[in-house]
Amino acid sequence: MSYSLSWSTSIGGYAPSNSVSVDKLPIVELVQLCQTEAQTSRSAFAELMRRNQSYVDQVLYKLAPDWQDRADLAQEVWLRVYRNIKRLQEPEKFRGWLSRIATNLFYDELRKRKRVGSSVSLDAPFMSGDGDEMTWDLPSAAPSPIDNMSTQEFYEQLRKAIQDLPSSFRETIVLREIQGLSYEEISELTGVSLGTVKSRIARARLKLQAQLQPYLSNM
Repeated sequence: MSYSLSWSTSIGGYAPSNSVSVDKLPIVELVQLCQTEAQTSRSAFAELMRRNQSYVDQVLYKLAPDWQDRADLAQEVWLRVYRNIKRLQEPEKFRGWLSRIATNLFYDELRKRKRVGSSVSLDAPFMSGDGDEMTWDLPSAAPSPIDNMSTQEFYEQLRKAIQDLPSSFRETIVLREIQGLSYEEISELTGVSLGTVKSRIARARLKLQAQLQPYLSNM
């Protein structure tokens, strides 16, 4: 996956009637400009990117800290935003919408990678050219593959468990446990009541604990 997405705020700059430049406008007005048909709305979109790029990077880092292609994923996030921003009916909830796009992209990509095939385990035997079964012997001061069970493999299972949650549960648990938002912030971003947010998070935690119990008991 490789994208090149770069817009300059100097492209066609939109000038509101009060002559305020896009870098002075609130996000709601920037979104509204992006939802117009005029090509000059690209300057507003570039400003949205500038203000929110670090937020997208943070969301993706929390979801996939060990992925080396997060910059490519961030580009795809902004492509999806650009293609769909006219569908956003509540511009004041832009950041929550942006978070959902980044999160959904991550799980889309995770599903693709699961289909590619599993990686080779250093614990697994392999066959020599003579047909003899042999094992890897790689001296290292790093933790053994068994020790790493509590880190990389556990988090892979955690990601899969979150992926298997109903979408409403997945959204709230990611916002709470991965992005660290408060219940009140999640309620505002998702547009559901505070009680519903707490209920979804509690039920999501129970489902995750049940699915991950075999791994938790071995840690």
